[in-house]
Amino acid sequence: MKHFKLTTDDSQLSVRDIADNFDDLHPPLDGAQAIVEAGRCLYCYDAPCMNACPTRIDIPKFIHQIRSGNLDGSARTILSVNIMGGACARACPTEVLCEEVCVVQHTESAPVKIGELQRHAVDHLLAKGGAHPFVRAPLSGFKLAVIGAGPAGLSFAHRAAMLGYDVVVFEAKPKSGGLNEYGLAGYKMANDFAQAEIEFLLSIGGISIEHGKVLGDNLSLDGLRTAYDAVFIGAGLTAARGLGVDGEDLAGVSDALEFIENVREAVDKSNVPVGDDVVVIGGGNTAIDAAVQAKCLGARNVTLVYRRGPDAMTATQWEHDLATANGVVVRYWASPEAFKGSAKVEYAVFSAMRIVDGKLTPSGDSFELPADMVLKAIGQMLNSAIFDALKLEGGKIAVDAHYQTSLAGVFAGGDCVNSGEDLTVQAVEDGKQAAIAVDIMLHAKRKGAAE
Repeated sequence: MKHFKLTTDDSQLSVRDIADNFDDLHPPLDGAQAIVEAGRCLYCYDAPCMNACPTRIDIPKFIHQIRSGNLDGSARTILSVNIMGGACARACPTEVLCEEVCVVQHTESAPVKIGELQRHAVDHLLAKGGAHPFVRAPLSGFKLAVIGAGPAGLSFAHRAAMLGYDVVVFEAKPKSGGLNEYGLAGYKMANDFAQAEIEFLLSIGGISIEHGKVLGDNLSLDGLRTAYDAVFIGAGLTAARGLGVDGEDLAGVSDALEFIENVREAVDKSNVPVGDDVVVIGGGNTAIDAAVQAKCLGARNVTLVYRRGPDAMTATQWEHDLATANGVVVRYWASPEAFKGSAKVEYAVFSAMRIVDGKLTPSGDSFELPADMVLKAIGQMLNSAIFDALKLEGGKIAVDAHYQTSLAGVFAGGDCVNSGEDLTVQAVEDGKQAAIAVDIMLHAKRKGAAE
């Protein structure tokens, strides 16, 4: 568990301290460490770790390849089903996926470090450079459009390029990567890894990305359907949820993802504004990322407030422990009631909560916390207004078993659909499977036209 340098009563963080805080959260394994760790794997038949991975990476195989010294082969095993295996090795909650079901932990004190071994193999291949490990199929003659250059869109584009398609990706932001670039704590994606991985992914050829393209502004779904043979939507969830409480519009109250993006994109992170008394509202990994990074920037007091108990938090226990080990105070059973201040927020008012007849209910008690910065991490929503031509279900784009939306030839995947947990690894799987479905559809269309 990493311990960051924190502000104390007697000292503030230096520029160097802050820079050090955003170094790699998990230092990579060296060659000897990787061999030893790989030797702990039992290479299970019908391995439960594979079943727990949304992309179904052959984990025993890639670990055995590491142990035998075949790092290139190990990386290809990983990347053949998860082209963003490097990002997933850094950002995936492996502690509740593959590593949670590792059988080794039943005989030893800890599971095999699957995520770190995955990173070891993929980083080796990316650092080595050279030709892309996968070649494109003969060109199909079809052109595909992708909305969003996040994990789902990029995964779709890469698999489609492998299958012989030319792909144009349209992205609203100045950089590609989606949440991998803009929404994860800096210490999880150190050394600009998100961009290095994208450069590697694009080296297969056949993929171009156009930035500054915003659906509903300078881009239309109808236009894309006319110009391309199929469209994939990997737009993610981009609309911030509101709390609907008094004072939410005060200066100093903002969305946690906006704060995280500011931290990620800052060249000198010591220039990112942070409060002395920071209150983070939410119970997921984004809330943890915001709270811990506020500490990393020098905030004296950071309190994470969640409306339910610890068992209901979506943040993993490992993330929770990282926060508390680094001075973040967690308050449960409290819901924001109002934010108070004159020119900007000065304190937050919370209502104590409890469960009554199975429902979350105010207890009648309230308390205040000093706050010169409030970060809301209560989730994102689909910007449904720009997808009014599509059928929606549960606030997301409805798709069939093959990722096709209610519009023929329009597919979707990632956080904007209900395919599983909103995780990078699930988005990668969605994009890959959608590309395969598009390939089947277009080949059937061509065959039908020829008959």
